[in-house]
Amino acid sequence: MPRRHDIDALRVFAFALLILYHAGMVYVADWGFHIKSGYQAEWLQYPMIFLSRWRMPLLFAISGMAIGLSLHKRSLAGFALLRSWRLLLPLAFGMLLVVPVQAWCEAVANGAWQEGFGAFLWRYLQLRPWPEGGWTGADYGVTWNHLWYLAYLWPYTLGLLLAVPLLRSAPGRRACDWLLARRGAWLVLVPALYFLALLLWLAPRYPQTHAFTDDWYLHAEYIPVFLFGYLVARNDGFWEELVRMRRSTLAIALCAISVELLLRAAGRHLPPGAVPAALAQLPWHGIELAARALYTWTALLAIFGWARVLLDRPFRWLPYATEAVYPWYILHQSLIVPIVFALIPLRLGGALEAALVVAGTIAGCLLLHEYVIRRSAVLRPLFGLRRREAAGRQPSRWTTTSWTASPPR
Repeated sequence: MPRRHDIDALRVFAFALLILYHAGMVYVADWGFHIKSGYQAEWLQYPMIFLSRWRMPLLFAISGMAIGLSLHKRSLAGFALLRSWRLLLPLAFGMLLVVPVQAWCEAVANGAWQEGFGAFLWRYLQLRPWPEGGWTGADYGVTWNHLWYLAYLWPYTLGLLLAVPLLRSAPGRRACDWLLARRGAWLVLVPALYFLALLLWLAPRYPQTHAFTDDWYLHAEYIPVFLFGYLVARNDGFWEELVRMRRSTLAIALCAISVELLLRAAGRHLPPGAVPAALAQLPWHGIELAARALYTWTALLAIFGWARVLLDRPFRWLPYATEAVYPWYILHQSLIVPIVFALIPLRLGGALEAALVVAGTIAGCLLLHEYVIRRSAVLRPLFGLRRREAAGRQPSRWTTTSWTASPPR
């Protein structure tokens, strides 16, 4: 099948938004992060919520699509081994040598560590719990921080590969065909009701931790969209339906997020007694959750539908950006946190400080990727890149350059 430029481009844009989102976490009021600036704003919660509802489901759906587009080229065992190499090696390297600078900044900022980074790294690499704490993951002695996505993607992938023989069987194909044939209101409402059920019953019992073992709410959200991505990847009829529905799904998504954000703003800012008694009796929390669930799902449908129309073309920048995604993802938060840590004492003002954080992170990712990582045969696999000679071949399929799809050959 032709190369899917729209999925490549969506991945690039999604990870670019991740840089802005994690930079925003430094400045958004009332939300915890590894380090917080003295300049915080409550209004940032609204654009952050607008992004956060779909940004990670989007990435897991794209990862499922990548497998669906590439798996037919390899044996299941070979794909599992190569995919494990592509995910676990960067994860282990990142946890041991990229992420620790975040933990050091967090520990120093919290007053739990007074020595330099070298001494901290020596202690960190002993992989023993830290009784003194002071940073995320200290109880375990090691942390994956923003790299949790890789830690989740690997078992999801292996689980999917185990299920592939069933999905390829005659009963499995009939069941998948029946599911993907559901269109229109069914496609919108049934998954949205599933997300609402998760918010009502699972989320209160299992708040998200990113620790994997107890993160049942996030697993219940991410695994179905990951499987969804795999199932629809090669289904042309489904993509035609997403394109046909793109205006409707976008309108529904915008209405739903407007309801959620307006209810949040009203609950925070309206004085007691401002709402008439009859209206106050309505289940506003349930309405807010229903709007959130509907927005999460319809935003995904709209994004994929519009991307198919607007982004499925061979942009000149796309091959380079596709390769850069993985190293930039691994690096970005380990640049954001120390840059903020260095700028906080200077008291430059919120706007200038935030601009320097974003610009410094982009510049650091660009320089390290271009002049260090992609030119080093040793560093390339540690940051998820293929061997130089393999990367130099002109790809003829979408999946040959996708780090979420094709392991190194």
